[in-house]
Amino acid sequence: MSEQTDYQLDDLLYLMARLRDADSGCPWDIDQDFASIVPSTIEELYEVVELIEAERYSELPAELGDLLFQIVFYAQLGREQGLFEFADVVQSITEKLLRRHPHVFVDGQLYGRRRQGPPPTAAQLSQQWRQIKAAERAQYGAPRRSPALWGELPAGLPALAAAQKLTAEAAHLGFDWPDEAGPMAKIAEELAELRDEVAAGDQPRVAEEYGDLLLAVVNLGRHLQVDAEQALRSANDKFRLRFTAMVAATEAPLAPRSIDAWQALWEQVKASE
Repeated sequence: MSEQTDYQLDDLLYLMARLRDADSGCPWDIDQDFASIVPSTIEELYEVVELIEAERYSELPAELGDLLFQIVFYAQLGREQGLFEFADVVQSITEKLLRRHPHVFVDGQLYGRRRQGPPPTAAQLSQQWRQIKAAERAQYGAPRRSPALWGELPAGLPALAAAQKLTAEAAHLGFDWPDEAGPMAKIAEELAELRDEVAAGDQPRVAEEYGDLLLAVVNLGRHLQVDAEQALRSANDKFRLRFTAMVAATEAPLAPRSIDAWQALWEQVKASE
């Protein structure tokens, strides 16, 4: 058996070019474009998250490799179209991180002087970050979504994450409650409004008020220092495990049963945890 080859990043870039070779490459890879591989990128990202949450770290290198391959794929497409290359990706992120961490790279050089003295506080870092982002927008002419608001909020960001960022930016400008009592009262208010619209049978208004309720719940999570996306993922996992146990605890899992019977099974499973 031959010795295992220790492949490097250049080898992966070469492999990608071979896959996309019009004469001898893989038909599926050749057929892809920027838009067509976006679903795969999202899927690979969530597979990485799943392994981290499950603490299955021995499997992480393979999944991180799958995620890295997505970036290499985009870089190859950029190269073929004369837009950019992988080196441009590396150059861009390195320059950005140097620029955004002046408290680490004090002279702006990767291999330059190191900071002397204590690190900045969290509040100082937050203020510095905002100043740097504002300077970047001014320098590169990045379009502003609205005056000094929202920072970089991608249109495709998941709704829970976007809600957290929106409420955090509003809070930074002073539009916020002093403690969690405010958001809790807001949740009660939005729930009451939702009940009214459900009673009125106005479905568009029901959907609108339901959205307001979700936003209020996310805002409460921010006050409690709870990440809404992570909390909901954990709740999903807990529900999945409990309901699976409920089905396993009955002899006829698919037979119709009353809500009271289901609730009794639910309490039984909870008590056994």
